[in-house]
Amino acid sequence: HDDLKEMLDSNKDSLKLEAMKRIVAMIARGKNASDLFPAVVKNVACKNIEDPNQLIRASALRVLSSIRVPIIVPIMMLAIKEAASDMSPYVRKTAAHAIPKLYSLDSDQKDQLIEVIEKLLADKTTLVAGSVVMAFEEVCPERIDLIHKNYRKLCNLLIDVEEWGQVVIINMLTRYARTQFLSPNQNESLLEESAEKAFYGSEEEDAKDAKAEVASLAKRKPYVMDPDHRLLLRNTKPLLQSRNAAVVMAVAQLYFHLAPKAEVGVIAKALVRLLRSHSEVQYVVLQNVATMSIKRRGMFEPYLKSFYIRSTDPTQIKILKLEVLTNLANETNISTILREFQTYIRSMDKDFVAATIQAIGRCATNIGKVRDTCLNGLVQLLSNRDELVVAESVVVIKKLLQMQPAQHSEIIKHMAKLTDNIQVPMARASILWLIGEYCEHVPKIAPDVLRKMAKSFTNEEDIVKLQVINLAAKLYLTNSKQV
Repeated sequence: HDDLKEMLDSNKDSLKLEAMKRIVAMIARGKNASDLFPAVVKNVACKNIEDPNQLIRASALRVLSSIRVPIIVPIMMLAIKEAASDMSPYVRKTAAHAIPKLYSLDSDQKDQLIEVIEKLLADKTTLVAGSVVMAFEEVCPERIDLIHKNYRKLCNLLIDVEEWGQVVIINMLTRYARTQFLSPNQNESLLEESAEKAFYGSEEEDAKDAKAEVASLAKRKPYVMDPDHRLLLRNTKPLLQSRNAAVVMAVAQLYFHLAPKAEVGVIAKALVRLLRSHSEVQYVVLQNVATMSIKRRGMFEPYLKSFYIRSTDPTQIKILKLEVLTNLANETNISTILREFQTYIRSMDKDFVAATIQAIGRCATNIGKVRDTCLNGLVQLLSNRDELVVAESVVVIKKLLQMQPAQHSEIIKHMAKLTDNIQVPMARASILWLIGEYCEHVPKIAPDVLRKMAKSFTNEEDIVKLQVINLAAKLYLTNSKQV
């Protein structure tokens, strides 16, 4: 490393900068640079932190904070405090970056570091904002009190901060606002709960309580939004147009948690726009949409077609889109969605076909009026050539029949015939369970199935064996003469 030592000792800024860069690169690659320690510290500790060139001051601090040696913690602490009051915002930003590094090296410095964070949070430049909030989140996220006096400034700076800083600040402000402001939808969710109690409360008392509750809620003061809460919503809204998907996603989460129900809709359009980007981004967005669409179905309904599946989508994206479509299904759009599902079943992607069959089952469970249509569709799938399709259909039909068994002895008979050729253990087990559970509906067929299964018993998987024993016990209880 002699050449690097010479460069560090030279009088030229450019050589020193180059040497610092090389050392940071060496450390990043995991090489041992400890013998350069004196040369660097000499440079950093004395004149370089006072160097007229801001890039040298900053890179000196960067190198110093990259040296993971506990012995220099006091020097590092001094350098960070110096840099935090530097006139150059770039150096102050570097100081903010050094804070989490020092904290991870020696967590006993927390109190001193919090003082520096407090000082840097008061900084009015956009360059420092994102970095100091990141340091705050790493070192002392519980000290919400440090944010109070800087809250409005952070809201106003937000639009001009660099993208990754925006993500960090938005996430922190979401956390802040959820703990410091009233929920704009509080009254509404309480009303829903009370109405539910009034509807389900069978005992007179319950119903009276619930009605009284609804009445008292109606008397409550109408919700008025805190101006600071409004400021946050107003200043983050334009960022839904950001070219950075992470920023859009962060604003969407903020709106989901903090906006009044009537205003949340704006995020749907922005999230649907993100579905045009790479599959990795799509995956993250769809996971969030799947969660959001459970609670706020209405806002994604106008974009139903955006969640239709393309044959080029990777399997995990297809499966997430299915989940969203199933969440959005209601009495008005269910026929469109089921038609769409019918085309998916012909796909070559077997995992996806299985997920589609489960989705049909979920729609049938949630929307009573299409239950029979779905059941008939699934029964038709039982004659499919593909064993996996048949097996998945059997498992879903089993769930649907549990809701209304009496009308369906035909389906159960049809399924009993399948035991000869379906080999998938879960499907065999489901058929046997159905025959056992509803053996009164198929008194002629059930004993026959048991006889066949007894022959192949030793070769079956465990879940199938258990259901054979289960079937035998149920038949013995209901039809002991014949069995």
